Amino acid sequence: MKVQKTDLEGVVVVEPEVHRDDRGYFMETYQKQQFAQAGLPDDFVQDNHSRSRHKVLRGIHLQDRSAPMGKLVRCPLGSILDVAVDLRVGSPTFGKWVGVELSQENLRELMVPAGFGHAFLTLSEWAEVQYKRTGYYTQAAERTIAWNDPEIGIDWPIPDPIVSAKDTRGMSLREYAKNPAFEYSRPGVGPKP
Repeated sequence: MKVQKTDLEGVVVVEPEVHRDDRGYFMETYQKQQFAQAGLPDDFVQDNHSRSRHKVLRGIHLQDRSAPMGKLVRCPLGSILDVAVDLRVGSPTFGKWVGVELSQENLRELMVPAGFGHAFLTLSEWAEVQYKRTGYYTQAAERTIAWNDPEIGIDWPIPDPIVSAKDTRGMSLREYAKNPAFEYSRPGVGPKP
């Protein structure tokens, strides 16, 4: 397993070791000991699976400090642009984003820790996305940030995505900053409640 840092502290790309032969391939998508040794979250409590058609955009979602949750995201079928947004007020990268293509070809995974928003856009005809979560889904803790907020400025490669009614009502980054879910704390400490 290889771990690549991104421009956002704590958000990393995980490249599992893939064993290929004429039958296909085999890989471990998660191995607790390796994650712990790499300093990554290694205690997941819930797995989710979604299927989305071309141009579907989901997000930007996060859960607040009452039920913080990180995600390990992979795309075993199709391809997506997976995006993490730093939502830790006071962070040097607050409001900044990174986007990584996850696909059935590259088999990469993106670790999005608590304190970051998450969104993805389906690039292929269909895509299936699997998430391992460090916290349980809690509806009362859920927040949605506008996917097209100009202050965040995500460069979505499809100009007219299909977005749910709930996601179209996401708050702006400016609104979020008035009552933030997380504040930045020094590296290695994690998000501050």
